[in-house]
Amino acid sequence: MAETALLNVLIVLMILICAGWVSLWLLKPTEMWSRKWKEAEDRLRPTFFGYYGLNFVVLTFPVIALAIVGSVYLNLQLRKTRRRQGRKAFSAFSNPVVVNTLLGTLSALEILVVSLFVLLLAWTFYARVSNDVKNLMPVKPLKLKRWQLTYLRIATRFGLLAEACLALLLLPILRGLALFRLLGIQFEASVRYHIWLGTAVISFAFVHGASTLFIWGVSHYIQDEIGKWQKTGRIYLAGEIALVTGLVIWITALPQIRRKKFEIFYYTHHLYLVFLVFFLFHAGDRHFYMVFPGIFLFGLDKLLRIIQSRPETCILSAKIFPNKAIELILPKDPKLKYTPTSVIFVKIPIISKFQWHSFSITSSSSVDDHTLSVIIKCQGSWTSSLYNLINTELESDADQMKSIPIAVEGPYGHPSTDLLRYDSLLLIAGGVGITPFLSILQEVASAQQSGNQFPTRIQLIYVVKKSQDVCLLNSISHLILDQSTDQFHLKLKVFVTQEQQSGTTVRELLNEYSQVEAVDFRTDSSSYAIHGLESYLVMAVIAGLSSIVFLVFLMFLSHIFVPNLKIKASAKASKEKNPSWVADLIILSSFFISIACSSLVALIVRRRRLKKETPQISEKHVKSWQPSSIEAGGGALEKHEIHFTGRPNFQDIFREFPTETGGSDIGVIVCGPETMKESVALFCRQESQCFNIGAEKKTSFSFHSLNFTL
Repeated sequence: MAETALLNVLIVLMILICAGWVSLWLLKPTEMWSRKWKEAEDRLRPTFFGYYGLNFVVLTFPVIALAIVGSVYLNLQLRKTRRRQGRKAFSAFSNPVVVNTLLGTLSALEILVVSLFVLLLAWTFYARVSNDVKNLMPVKPLKLKRWQLTYLRIATRFGLLAEACLALLLLPILRGLALFRLLGIQFEASVRYHIWLGTAVISFAFVHGASTLFIWGVSHYIQDEIGKWQKTGRIYLAGEIALVTGLVIWITALPQIRRKKFEIFYYTHHLYLVFLVFFLFHAGDRHFYMVFPGIFLFGLDKLLRIIQSRPETCILSAKIFPNKAIELILPKDPKLKYTPTSVIFVKIPIISKFQWHSFSITSSSSVDDHTLSVIIKCQGSWTSSLYNLINTELESDADQMKSIPIAVEGPYGHPSTDLLRYDSLLLIAGGVGITPFLSILQEVASAQQSGNQFPTRIQLIYVVKKSQDVCLLNSISHLILDQSTDQFHLKLKVFVTQEQQSGTTVRELLNEYSQVEAVDFRTDSSSYAIHGLESYLVMAVIAGLSSIVFLVFLMFLSHIFVPNLKIKASAKASKEKNPSWVADLIILSSFFISIACSSLVALIVRRRRLKKETPQISEKHVKSWQPSSIEAGGGALEKHEIHFTGRPNFQDIFREFPTETGGSDIGVIVCGPETMKESVALFCRQESQCFNIGAEKKTSFSFHSLNFTL
């Protein structure tokens, strides 16, 4: 009862913080805010707290506080079993409303949030432009015509729209301090919000920069203004560098480049450091405080992830499947628990010292205490290098191959086990998209054995191009072909789209491709098992400590390098004497100092945690794997189906599944190509109860989409 009350208090506190931060964005464009804020700055400027501390506490800290309170909330929530009713109330908002090739699938909640954000942008633009038109003052160095001056003001306000989008840009890609996890959104799903915001930032910034250059050009001042690094005010050259850098990041992140030339996308994306620094120099510290929360949390999150992925572990064993896929078996700490559909980020220094790639965990922590596994399909240069590395080791004559070091970050998973609390599950996978479902099915089987709540009937629709891709079902073949209990029913429907056979059964297909090659590796005595992230409570403490250190050094450095001024005349003189970038450097210095202090604390916490565990990987946990044929009774095979040269008819599947299962609350989870997701979402929308209000006893389909690739 006490935990429930505390959770409710934290929810109310998070709502109030969020509402307060949104109110700041609504009030900031108004004249009343400008007047009151200037008065508050003047009043606090002579004090030690200063206007620097005021800006950080009011404009930046609310989002950091939201992350801290949210982490405490998630820490408490892990101890408390979530109630099913909460998910049902939310499912109507999470189901697809718009299914579009360009936009993908959008839920009612997503449409509502996007609409409110667009209204916020419209209000900001209108309030600023209307105020500019009323108080149109000519720029002293530039002798512009009225229309040129008006257009220049409008172009400037497009920069504010880019600023608003930049304030949210980094929040969706937080992993450890993820705010979106509070809404039940996985990291992989929130990446698309980062893409939308990034496109908006570049679009508004391009209009802002191109329009400014146009006005300079028609007024013949472009040669004088384009290379300026002003002592005070906005630094034009810094803005130009930031815009060019942003365009390079955006262009190399387009799907055509990201999918075919991942290395180019990966390395150029790290130019965000250049972009953010020059944005600070261009916009100035006053505007930077509004976008700083995301930067602060992202830097802290990145730090915690780097420390968490140290020290490196090693690959215990590997399996090579006939379809050029590899399953890696990695050691994990028995205390590490993760939810189905969780992902880890993997780096193999032998292949690349910098690249991290995400993969779905195919094992269940409820079944495997000492190991976790991932399946990697050979589809690009990095995965091809890994395949060749494992294959080379397999072809060598040694009984046990040399150790391969590997760094692991994560796991990051669904914030709850709500996916397993439906009456029935309809799982739809395409190709390697089957990997997250392997952990779901093993988790369901484990829940059934332990007597916990789980879906009693599951139908798995698996769509592949070639029949050899069925080999990825190897780890759950015992669940498919040996169902000795009446409580758990799993039906498999395989669709092979590019082959034609007749008379082939599921058992024959699984037997044919069950002969995978396996290799065991030597374990490095200095390697650690995967321990996972620090607890939410530890991350909350580190975030709070980091923000305090930042605030202290911000005030301390500002009083050293920017003297306290008590009269306006002296303030004006100091403004002309001290370059505006001095305040920018103070912010950067305070940020790096706070990150360094947080690094020290995080390293101490990590080292103490590792000392409590046994650092050496025990050899008894390295299991040799021997291939064997699959045997099962005919009863388990009769209900499974295999179809060649055709794709699934989702209309028939959605119509027949409720009759076959008898369930009224069905979870639909899809992982595969975008076209498949859109087709499933379309039929799910048509059949869902929330779009058939007048129907009686209508089956409710709740749609969930898992990312096929990041």
